[in-house]
Amino acid sequence: MSAPADVSTLARNAVHLLPEDGLAEKLRLGRPLRVKLGIDVTSPDIHIGRAIPLQRMRAFQDAGHIGVLIIGDYTTRIGDPSGRSTERPILDPEEIDRNAQTYLEQALLILDRDRTEVRFNGEWLAKLGFADVLRLTRTITVAQILERDDFAQRMGANEPISVSELLYPLMQAYDSVAVEADVELGGTDQLYNLLAGRTVMEAYGLEPQVVLTTPLLLSWDGAKMSSSVGNNIPLTAPPEEQFGRTMRIPDEMLGEWWRLVAEQPVPPGEPMEAKLELARLIVRRSHGEDAAREAEAHFTRVVREHAAPDDVHEHVLPAGDPVHLPAVIAEAFGLSTSDARRMIGQGGVKLDGAPVEGLDVARAEADGKLLQAGKRRFARLVS
Repeated sequence: MSAPADVSTLARNAVHLLPEDGLAEKLRLGRPLRVKLGIDVTSPDIHIGRAIPLQRMRAFQDAGHIGVLIIGDYTTRIGDPSGRSTERPILDPEEIDRNAQTYLEQALLILDRDRTEVRFNGEWLAKLGFADVLRLTRTITVAQILERDDFAQRMGANEPISVSELLYPLMQAYDSVAVEADVELGGTDQLYNLLAGRTVMEAYGLEPQVVLTTPLLLSWDGAKMSSSVGNNIPLTAPPEEQFGRTMRIPDEMLGEWWRLVAEQPVPPGEPMEAKLELARLIVRRSHGEDAAREAEAHFTRVVREHAAPDDVHEHVLPAGDPVHLPAVIAEAFGLSTSDARRMIGQGGVKLDGAPVEGLDVARAEADGKLLQAGKRRFARLVS
């Protein structure tokens, strides 16, 4: 094992550590612990909010322990009901397989590959017979399952809950039995499922796992990060996109982002510099030092100085003379023609830096010019 880490280091930023002395007792075993983290593959991206538990797993790995990353290829077929007001849609097997592969690649941006044991829970869940499932269901009562806040709320509102959703926490708990987990990590929204793992492990004659939850990182809009909403920063998003999205963080949220993402206090000084340094860190982790420098240069040029990026795409002008600019803008940037007219009327459209006043422009005056719509949309017009 590597140099041992104390409980406070391993449990940095933890919201729950249960039982209270459980991790200290596990560490006294004097062997590498098996630290489990399960991820359902409901979308193709891991964003930096979902990476917070991965960072805890890496801390355990750096202390010589084994990270057991469970790709929920089987549990994804049901969908985790945690925090949901409706049942999740079922994904097709091909999409699950694609997402599983991308998840693994992204997780290894943070985890130590040599100390990561990757398992797919279809390995054991697909082999359970009906008698096995019945044995599993005897480990927890229906009343215990319905104590969950999300289920209780849906019951109170007379909203349906499928039997498969009731089985989900049992399936996740059985993962802990299959890999003989010593510790399970997850966000605070996973607390019930992680505690169910302790109950089920004990029913199967195993020493129950320690539960460690991490906070949910709120997005710049104050809401929970979501790939479907788009208020997130995927670990494999392009460097310029990662940098630009990080710079949206309000000043008042910087301390929390530094605490959870960088695992450091926010540096003293101006909030803008702290925000820039955090953006550099996020891009550097995914893409390297050179990409971080280039992303910052792009942000400075395009956003802060409102200049054109170096890699402006070309857009072919339609036939005819004069050229109707609203149609060109709509096609070049995916806007509606009404939005394009409004931008022109507000002085937000420029050709080679000069504001455009009319809706039509002579073809010769547009050909070869740099079209700018708003602060960050650029295209080189060509015939």
